[in-house]
Amino acid sequence: MFRSAPLLPALLALTLLTGRTDAETPRDHDVTVDDYFSLSTLGDCAVAPDGSHVAYSEGRWRQATDDRKADLWVVSAQGGPARRLTFDRANDHAIRWSADGLTLYFLGNRKREGEKQPPYDGTAQVWRVPLAGGEPTAVTRVEGGVTGYALAGRSLWYVTDYEHVEDEWKELRERFKDVEYGHGVHKLSRVGRLDLDSWRADKVIDDKRYVRDLAVTPDGRRLAMITAPDERVLTFEGRSRVDVYDAKTKAVTTLPDKIFRDDMPSPYGWLEHLAWSAGGDGLAFNVIFDGYPAEIVVALRGDVGGWRTSKVERPAGLSVKGYGSPLGWKGDDLCFLGERKGRVRLCAAAFSAGSLSGVRELTPGDVVVQSLSVSPGGQTALVMNSPTTFEDVYLLDGDKTKRLTAVNAQTKAWKLPKLSVVSWKGANGDPVEGVLELPPDAKLGQKLPLVVEIHGGPTTATLFGLQYWIYGRTLLPAKGYAVLSPNYRGSTGYGDKFLTDLVGRENDLDVQDILKGVDALIERGVADPERLGVMGWSNGGYLTNCIITRDHRFKAASSGAGIVDTVMEWGANDEPAYAIVFKKGFPWSAADAYRRTSPTYALDKVHTPTLIHVGGGDDRCPPGHSRMLYRALKEYVRVPTELVVYPGESHGLMKYKNRKAKMEWDLAWFDRYILGKRPKGPMPMPTP
Repeated sequence: MFRSAPLLPALLALTLLTGRTDAETPRDHDVTVDDYFSLSTLGDCAVAPDGSHVAYSEGRWRQATDDRKADLWVVSAQGGPARRLTFDRANDHAIRWSADGLTLYFLGNRKREGEKQPPYDGTAQVWRVPLAGGEPTAVTRVEGGVTGYALAGRSLWYVTDYEHVEDEWKELRERFKDVEYGHGVHKLSRVGRLDLDSWRADKVIDDKRYVRDLAVTPDGRRLAMITAPDERVLTFEGRSRVDVYDAKTKAVTTLPDKIFRDDMPSPYGWLEHLAWSAGGDGLAFNVIFDGYPAEIVVALRGDVGGWRTSKVERPAGLSVKGYGSPLGWKGDDLCFLGERKGRVRLCAAAFSAGSLSGVRELTPGDVVVQSLSVSPGGQTALVMNSPTTFEDVYLLDGDKTKRLTAVNAQTKAWKLPKLSVVSWKGANGDPVEGVLELPPDAKLGQKLPLVVEIHGGPTTATLFGLQYWIYGRTLLPAKGYAVLSPNYRGSTGYGDKFLTDLVGRENDLDVQDILKGVDALIERGVADPERLGVMGWSNGGYLTNCIITRDHRFKAASSGAGIVDTVMEWGANDEPAYAIVFKKGFPWSAADAYRRTSPTYALDKVHTPTLIHVGGGDDRCPPGHSRMLYRALKEYVRVPTELVVYPGESHGLMKYKNRKAKMEWDLAWFDRYILGKRPKGPMPMPTP
């Protein structure tokens, strides 16, 4: 049965009665589509070695250039206004401090008109800028750019990619370079080291592997790398490994992989987020899966030079955040982001008896921590939001957090949605939760039009924090809709079994969980059963496609970058392991599972007017799925449908005009088919 979470009824009742969450600030601005593009988005943060400052990247939209680009900012740990250090909109990120805390290093893509040579040709290079401010200067000037770097003392390690052509058919492949080959031409990486005093660079590693991440010990003695046979997602999943280079012996050691290969429930895990301990004898990283919980593995160097690995022991109900967590060592504690029932908290695992266990949650309450940084002295910076605040930079002070920034001060006047956590009985009577957003002026007992907003993944979750994004949250409540974001079976943060139950049960348990949530909201009197809509992107688009073949109550649907046929998913997507894991085999060995999970064979049962979005260059959920859905509904089933293809966009829409088009189309579609409003004027379309 639907109910509010124990901590929320009082807050929800208060906001329903008063329409206010902050008695000090009048909220009199109705949120619009254009307001979305006023929001700043925070990327990574980095706390100074002495803890005195926190640097962070802040992205802002610009209509004139049709994009969102990030610059570098810094704020004092004592508070006060933040200072902007770069102004080039060069996507500055991957921030590192010099050992003396006086200089900031970062990756950025700077471009000057007429420049065809690095560092101003638009390729990614390492830059640096003084903490006191000034013009950023290029540290690297590498042809083709830098894909990653690490800093230790006066040495900078950096990764460059190059094209490798295999020997077989090499002459033909090189002679006809303008065609695309299925294999035989791929990317590999080299690692170089730049001496920041002499400015001499040496090639250090060229092991015919692709380097996806690297981290160096504080003393510069060891370099850890996550590598794969090539740059493809297909080889990253299941064939990535950790290599450790010893600068003294020049030997490369591959860490034993039994714990994250043979001992895991899936052979298709990928590795991310390297972090060295202060002494350089402990190395932590994530092993991440579709369909199974992510884990943190720690490799410890023994006295005789060998490495032994162990897995962090997680308490019941606590997940490593979604698809992996940044990591940071705080003395003998390993810090990571742990997810529990829609909250994401800073957690620490204690080192004891050669392994990490005894996990503590350091930021209790209703918070969503997005990134972390730990200084050598143990000071910890976070990017965090909550159900009543958008993201900002915080400093952990004892058992409390201190907010250092106000990057979206304009939102203080916004009429914000009222968030609560709701629960109901899903498939098999098991408890399921979700985040419910109500309009700012919602009244008790008022039946509202409801849009079900389904998260992607599915090995992730909708989080209990304010979020204005292009998939409905914040915007739809501002327009009078209730929005339910269900954390259906397969979501993280509700225990390992809740997550893994979905393996072999797609288009089944997940759909039941979602539809029973709609039933509960109708029974409660929150949702009007005659005014229902459903939407999602990626796996949310897939589940939207599944739902409209099975339930005719929905008056409108928005299917974004969704899968229709799961055989084609295995054959055309860039990550075939996803389909293999969830279907428990290949199309020829698990044919019934592929058919059962494909909406393809029930498209004739769709009655719901369906709006379809997809990026024209999407490799994750290729546009062929969306075109198939559109053809079926438009030409044969004959329900109202529109197909909107965004030229050149990949799995996520990156252009200003396309994000705006999506939001405007969704609003117009739901208003037309849920509320019965006729569209005014021409519908917005993406500009080629």
